Amino acid sequence: MSESGLIKIINELKKSLVSKVINNRMKEFSDIPRDFNSLFRELTFCLLTAGASAELGIKTINHLGNTIYNGTLEDIQKKLKEVYRFHTIRAGYIFQARENFRKINLNSKTIREDLAENIKGLGMKEASHFLRNIGFKDFAIVDFHIIDILVKNKIIDRPKSLIEQILKGLADKLKMSLAELDLYLWFLETGKVLK
Repeated sequence: MSESGLIKIINELKKSLVSKVINNRMKEFSDIPRDFNSLFRELTFCLLTAGASAELGIKTINHLGNTIYNGTLEDIQKKLKEVYRFHTIRAGYIFQARENFRKINLNSKTIREDLAENIKGLGMKEASHFLRNIGFKDFAIVDFHIIDILVKNKIIDRPKSLIEQILKGLADKLKMSLAELDLYLWFLETGKVLK
C-alpha cells in the first residue's frame, strides 16, 4: 500500500462507525476539566502508560484513586505494587510530578518540551499523549504502532526521519488534526480506540 492507499482507507473509516467513536473520544479529550486534579490524573495516566499498555494505565489509574493527589511516596508505591510492575520508579515519578506539574504553564508555546523537561518519566511521546488527551490537537504520538503503519504503507522508511512532519502532511491531506489522525492510525494498527 502507499500513502494514497492509506488516505483512501482513512477516508473510508471517516464514513464508518469508527468515525463516531473517534469523534466521541476527541470530544472527551476537549471536555476534560482544566482543574488541577483532572489534569494531574491524566498526566499520571500518561506516566503509567510509558512502556506499558493503555489498558494497564486505565486499570492502574483507577486503582490508585485519590492517592495520587495526597498520598505520600510510600502510599503511592504501596498502591502501585498491588497492580503495576514498575511500582518503585513510577511512584517516584508520580510523587515528583505532583509538585512539578503545578509549575507548568499549559499556555506556553513550548508546552510539550516543558513537560518533557520538567516531568521526570515523561518524554516527548508521552508529553504528546498527555496534551492530546486534554484537548490539544497539534501533536502526534509517534510510537511503534504509528511507525509500523507508516512503514507498511511505504510513507517512510524505518526512521530517523521527521515523522511528525510527515504525519502533519498526511493530516493536512485528510483535513483533520494530528490528534484525530493518531486515533485513526492507532485503530488501523490495533483495532482499538483508547485513551
